[in-house]
Amino acid sequence: MSGIIGKNIGMTSMYDESGFNVPCSIIEAGPCIVLQIKTKEKDGYDSCQLGFDEKKYKNTNKPLLFFFKKFKSTPKKKIFEFPLKRNLKSGNIIKLNFFHENELVNITGLSKGKGFQGVVKRHGFSGVGERSHGQHNRSRAPGSIGAGSDPSRVFKGTRMAGRMGNKKVTLKNRKILKIDLLNNFLIIKGSVPGAKNSYLIIKKLK
Repeated sequence: MSGIIGKNIGMTSMYDESGFNVPCSIIEAGPCIVLQIKTKEKDGYDSCQLGFDEKKYKNTNKPLLFFFKKFKSTPKKKIFEFPLKRNLKSGNIIKLNFFHENELVNITGLSKGKGFQGVVKRHGFSGVGERSHGQHNRSRAPGSIGAGSDPSRVFKGTRMAGRMGNKKVTLKNRKILKIDLLNNFLIIKGSVPGAKNSYLIIKKLK
């Protein structure tokens, strides 16, 4: 397999070989069940569809119930496709045994949503300046956004206030510090995208 689906449990810290206290994230990765195998002849490309985390039957609609029943699986909360690297069949269980300690992986998730934010928090602006000569409420203002006469418009991509966070983020080359096969835990150095209990995609480097 080229990757696995996981859930962000939270953060902690541990000591490395040099005695330094290193911040790390705990990810519950797997076990995942193989649902659908897509082939180039039938679907136009080769991939393996994995399902992760149990979902209640009453919260699953009938089309999805039929889909999971077709592949002899209970309903799952998260479904994701990975490139097919080896021979797999529907119903196979994917665990963490293909990862190794000190291996580098890419982690993809949905970042925390911050809502509508101004330019100071969103882009790190310092504001217009000091409040003097009758100015007020300018300390966190964006300032000028372009000339009036020429080009008489605001360029696309100008950094302004807007929605912050809640975007797909991929952190590359994150080091696996420890693997707990008994509890299906991956201990990753540093932070990972998203809030607690959010889903993550952990991919091996090519």
